Amino acid sequence: MTSTSDAAPPTEPEERAKDPAGWSVYRQDDNGNRFLVESHLPRPEADRIAAELESYGHKQLYWVERDTVA
Repeated sequence: MTSTSDAAPPTEPEERAKDPAGWSVYRQDDNGNRFLVESHLPRPEADRIAAELESYGHKQLYWVERDTVA
């Protein structure tokens, strides 16, 4: 009998199956225009991309939102 502590952690495809919406990174420029940068990402990857883009020091704002399921 295997205990739950011996179970392998879920793989990325398994995590995406549980969370099919994923996450998107958006950008807003200094004129208020909003653009999709990238979508269908795991949350840690979306956060990493937004933080990296924000670190460049431009006036744009970057944020992460959950993808919508159509």
